Amino acid sequence: MLKLKFYNSLTSQKEIFKPLKDKRVGLYTCGPTVYGYAHIGNFRTYIFEDLLKRTLLKFGYQVKHVMNITDVGHLTSDADEGEDKIEKAGQKEKKSAWEIANFYTQAFKEDLKKLNILEPTLWCRATDYIQEQIDLIKILEKKGFAYKTTDGIYFDTSKLKTYGRLIPSSSKREEKSRLGIRHDKRNPRDFALWKFSPKNKKRQMEWQSPWGIGFPGWHLECSAMSRKNLGAVFDIHCGGIDHLSIHHPNEIAQSEAAFGKIPARFWLHGEFLTINKEKMAKSHGQLFTLNDLSKKGFEPLSFRYFVLGVHYRQKLNFDLAGLKAGQKSLNNLRQVLNRLNQENHRPTKQNLKKQINDFRQKFWSSVADDLNVTRGLGVLWQLIEFYNRQPALINPQEMEKMILEFDEIMGLGLKSVLEEAKIPEKIKKMVAAREAARRRKEWLAADRIRKEIEHLGYWIEDTLKGPKILKK
Repeated sequence: MLKLKFYNSLTSQKEIFKPLKDKRVGLYTCGPTVYGYAHIGNFRTYIFEDLLKRTLLKFGYQVKHVMNITDVGHLTSDADEGEDKIEKAGQKEKKSAWEIANFYTQAFKEDLKKLNILEPTLWCRATDYIQEQIDLIKILEKKGFAYKTTDGIYFDTSKLKTYGRLIPSSSKREEKSRLGIRHDKRNPRDFALWKFSPKNKKRQMEWQSPWGIGFPGWHLECSAMSRKNLGAVFDIHCGGIDHLSIHHPNEIAQSEAAFGKIPARFWLHGEFLTINKEKMAKSHGQLFTLNDLSKKGFEPLSFRYFVLGVHYRQKLNFDLAGLKAGQKSLNNLRQVLNRLNQENHRPTKQNLKKQINDFRQKFWSSVADDLNVTRGLGVLWQLIEFYNRQPALINPQEMEKMILEFDEIMGLGLKSVLEEAKIPEKIKKMVAAREAARRRKEWLAADRIRKEIEHLGYWIEDTLKGPKILKK
């Protein structure tokens, strides 16, 4: 029986995964800040998390997946300064902050569908959990971890001896200049739990609290919502590698200070998608959305295939040439399935069965080894090459079944290809008419029918055993 191993950022090593409760897994993934369209750098992280979830499901676990929607509190500066990203977007687009949040939340969900990413069990909007966040601050205040400044309530990191879990040593050296020191902030690492609304300006999103009118800090929501929906300690917490330095350490600090426990046992992080070797980010001004790729003639699933080409913990540099290769490979894979679907049944030779099963074992061993779907994708193409060398000796339906089995993890939507490939009766009759014309050596008529068939979205491959009908 294969055992799942994941690289745990908390311990900096691969560990055998075993959930807290038998076959039930609590999974929390950091969702989007909904002030604009998510870009493909964001979606690389969501694809990695989807691979994780699909793997857990395939290995027989029940997964309760919670994803937050940050619709308030995420400021434009890591130092808890600047404007709220949602309200700033509202000003720019001349819409309310609520309209902005709702619009881009829906856009995000639509993009998930395009990439064949499974939706979470539960969506959590930060604005729906204001009371839970206020209650958490009260606990921190009572335990002496919170203090008041001129602009809000802050977490005192010096009071927590274990503060800094997950933070890379390089980030610790850089943080003073990055976070800055304000005159009333005790330490550069201290972060906002609650921000006061400006005295001379009314915010659209603000609430009453024991400390005054304002809104919660960005990090607070994840601690409050994960505890509410998954418990004080759950199995896995995921996010992008950028969360290693600030968001996740702060999230751990809040929960550990309030409840004496690290909220998740496993912390998994996906590496950056880069462009020109730099992080793809809105702040850098160099990014692509799925809509941008569509305008260039690429379908969303070609990007998913492209992402599968590099392990989630390695940087992946994006360029259109690589995406084009991904689109071509995806089309080739669909074509392979179409051909297999139309092959006549034949049993697999006994001496080949073990070799075929070895491919299956290699694939699942790769997936179990820290989600190495990249290596698994290589195994899939090796399997196809093995079949192509001796197609008459292998059952094509067995091959088709195995490819679809692998796709339960890869998520390329290959099953829908076969559904689309069901040949309409009209096309079959046209193919038969073409064959009759060829037997009569009426080549012009046969060619005319072929062109009509192609116009309807199919093409014919002539073989020694007769014509094969393939959907374009």
